[in-house]
Amino acid sequence: MQKNTILSLICGLLLFILLAGCSSNGTGPLKPQDRLQVATTTSLYDTDLWGYLEPMFEEEYDVELDVISAGTGIALEYGKRGDVDVIAVHSKSRELIYVEEGYGVERIPFAYNYFLIVGPESDPAGIKGMAPENAFKKLFDTGSGTFVSRGDDSGTHSKEKSIWASAGYEYEDIQNTGDWYVEGGKGMGPTLLMASEMQGYTLTDMGTFLSYKGEMALVPIVDEGDILLNVYSIIAGNPEKNSKINAEMAQNLVNFITSDEIQELIGDYGVEYYGMQLFIPCAGNEPAS
Repeated sequence: MQKNTILSLICGLLLFILLAGCSSNGTGPLKPQDRLQVATTTSLYDTDLWGYLEPMFEEEYDVELDVISAGTGIALEYGKRGDVDVIAVHSKSRELIYVEEGYGVERIPFAYNYFLIVGPESDPAGIKGMAPENAFKKLFDTGSGTFVSRGDDSGTHSKEKSIWASAGYEYEDIQNTGDWYVEGGKGMGPTLLMASEMQGYTLTDMGTFLSYKGEMALVPIVDEGDILLNVYSIIAGNPEKNSKINAEMAQNLVNFITSDEIQELIGDYGVEYYGMQLFIPCAGNEPAS
C-alpha cells in the first residue's frame, strides 16, 4: 500500500473521531461535565415524566441528560459502581442503606403516589376492598387467582415482599408454590400487560397503571392501606466514594427537581389527560402514610 493511501486512511480516521466527539450543534467535543447520567425506576420512566422534564433541565443547565430506566435494585448497583451520577428510585429502606454506606450524598423525597393491587373486574379471588395484607393472605391460602410479580428486585418488588412479610409469610415460601404465582422479571408496564393477558392480579404504582390503563383489562381491586404508600426519592452520587461523579451537575438536578416550579409541574403532570394526579409533589418532606 502506498504512503499516500495510508496517510489518507489515517486522516480519514482522525476526522471521523473528531466529528464523533462533537456535539450535535457543532460547538465542539462534549466535555465530561456536559453530560449527566441518571438511573431511574421504570415507573418514573414509563409514565414519561422524565421525558417531560428532561428538555427543561437540559436547556436550563446546557447539559446532555442521559436517563437510564431500570428497577430500583439495578439503579442502586449502577450508583454503587459510579456508572451514574444520580439515582431516582422508590425503596426507602434500601435508599437509606445506600446513603449510610457512603454511595449517596442525601436521600431527598420529591414525589409520592400509592401502590394498587389490580386485577380482573370479576375479581375471582374475592379480595376487593380488603386490607393489602389480607388480600395477599387470601391469594396464597386459596390459590384462586393468578398473581404476577415483578420478580426483578425493583422498588415495586420490594414493596410486594414487605406486604408478604406483613401478612406473616417469608417471601421464599411464596415462590415456587404453584402455578398461581408467576414471576415475570419485567418492568412495570410489561408486567401489567402480562397480568392483563393472564387475567391475573399484580401490584403496581398508580402512575404506571393510569398510563397503561387503556391497553389492558385490569381495574383497581385494593387501593387503601398505609403500606401502599409509594415515595420517590432522588439521591446524588457521592464524589468522595466515586471520583468520576459529576457532583456539581448532580446537585443541579436535585435542586431542579425540588424547586417550586418543577414541583408544581410534577403535581400537574397527567392531570388533564387522566383526570387525577399521577404524582403528588413533596420536595424534601417524607409524606405520612
